[in-house]
Amino acid sequence: MSPQEIDLNPVDHITTDAIGQPGKRVFYLQGWSGNQTVTLIVEKFQIQSLAIGVEQFLAEVAQKFPHLPDASGAYDEANMHIHPPVDPRFRVSELGLGYDAESDRVVLIARETPSDTETDEESAVVRFWCTRDQVRALSQWGLELASRGRPLCPQCGQPMDPEGHFCPKRNGHKA
Repeated sequence: MSPQEIDLNPVDHITTDAIGQPGKRVFYLQGWSGNQTVTLIVEKFQIQSLAIGVEQFLAEVAQKFPHLPDASGAYDEANMHIHPPVDPRFRVSELGLGYDAESDRVVLIARETPSDTETDEESAVVRFWCTRDQVRALSQWGLELASRGRPLCPQCGQPMDPEGHFCPKRNGHKA
């Protein structure tokens, strides 16, 4: 079976969002081009890692191509939420970045988590071809979105649930 490959080239918009209460949120990556919309499920840590990776990647691009203007990354939160219907194609296992100097586009590559019966070669792949401004806005919004989760315990650094939190550093003692 040949893998499903989707190229949104170029994307009109790309974003990430989360649906649900902190601690029970599901994170999504969504891009659209014309009337084609692709929504994928991602993990919170993937959004955080992608945001850091994008900043490092754009710094490398700027160093290699110093004549390019800086990517602004400005975004309006109202435009950064995903659009319904939320019908994800697959869960992402790997995210990668590339750059095409000729078109001045960054490609964000998302690969499907292979099932037990598939190999990596049979996994679906989506390529989102973005401007540097779009990918920086995605990065900055992703960090903002991830920070809106549960507060961290000052003792152990783990997320605290509203129902309570067992902190191993307290050794059973209340604060």
